[in-house]
Amino acid sequence: MYSKIITVSTLNNYIKKTLDNDFILRNANVKGELSNVKIHSSGHIYFSLKDNSSKINCVMFKSNANSLTFIPENGMNVLVNGRISVYEKEGVYQLYCDGMEIDGVGNLYIEFEKLKRKLEEEGLFDFENKIDIPMFPRKIGVITSSTGAAIRDIINVTRRRNDKVDILIYPSLVQGINAKYDIVKGIEKLNSITDIDVIILARGGGSIEELWAFNEEIVARAIAKSKKPIVTGIGHETDFTISDFVSDKRASTPSQAAEIVVPTIEELNERLLNIRGMLTNNIKSEMLKNKKNLEMYKKVLELNSPKNFLVNQYNIIDNKKEILGHKMKKILEYQLREVQKNYELLGAHNPLNILNKGYSLIYDNEKHVISSINELKDEKKVKILLKDGKGTFKIERMNEE
Repeated sequence: MYSKIITVSTLNNYIKKTLDNDFILRNANVKGELSNVKIHSSGHIYFSLKDNSSKINCVMFKSNANSLTFIPENGMNVLVNGRISVYEKEGVYQLYCDGMEIDGVGNLYIEFEKLKRKLEEEGLFDFENKIDIPMFPRKIGVITSSTGAAIRDIINVTRRRNDKVDILIYPSLVQGINAKYDIVKGIEKLNSITDIDVIILARGGGSIEELWAFNEEIVARAIAKSKKPIVTGIGHETDFTISDFVSDKRASTPSQAAEIVVPTIEELNERLLNIRGMLTNNIKSEMLKNKKNLEMYKKVLELNSPKNFLVNQYNIIDNKKEILGHKMKKILEYQLREVQKNYELLGAHNPLNILNKGYSLIYDNEKHVISSINELKDEKKVKILLKDGKGTFKIERMNEE
């Protein structure tokens, strides 16, 4: 039997036309749980719609997304209407959504919100509990799948930024029922290694189910208990897990986690230059401040210098000396005048002045003045004081009158 040979493009085009012309598929109303929601910067929304056994990829263009009254999030149960068609270039069919409304919240989303509230109330998300990421790590530990794209991205970014940083990989399950236990063991193991400075917990993108190991309470508590800082790089920019909230720093992707943890050589040099500049400025500022203080203290010392005090005291002494000299001069002049006055007064009343008139004074040996002739009779020798001197004389009595 003859079968016509057609190209892939023709086949995809035929399937597209067939689906586009189907009455049910042109106006489909489908309910399910949102998964792997990504809101593009263009305004388009990409997501999956799933139930217990199947899922379908969906897209809602910006023109229709603008009419939504809520922000689609993973785990929401929604009702969507639109058309099923084929993206010819990839040969895949998807649901092009015209509208969407909330039909309830999925079980995983309910569990997520419940645990989030519980841990938040316990303070596991508090900023004061976060550990600072070291600026210059020498060795980083990475917990992720050894075969996934995440580890390759982390290694490539680290080697590109700073090949002096060592990487220790703890290969762990990142999906499935046992992944949570493996991740906890990895955190405990890397915490026991002394020279590890920081830990990266990472995996590539996926649906909420695929990322669920990072929403487990046992993992969250292991992160909170860690003595070493943990940076999470789980999924894509729009993916948030409980681990992200508990960790010390969240990165949107594994690559960004490596960029946060590992500084480039240029960044290190720039930081060193900045630190050097800051130190230089601080030293200059401190020296200038100290110089101003010294100048101020110098002025204070000069104002309170004992030299200034002594100079002032000398001035005071000189002033007092001058005043004292003036007073002494006045006193001496006064005393001199008094002495002169008394001298003149004494001179005026000096009994010896009478000697100038020819009188004399006669003394006995005891220097008593002899004023009577009878006293003179008993003396053999007398002293006679005249105006021009005195002497001792013998008395010879001739007669008496």
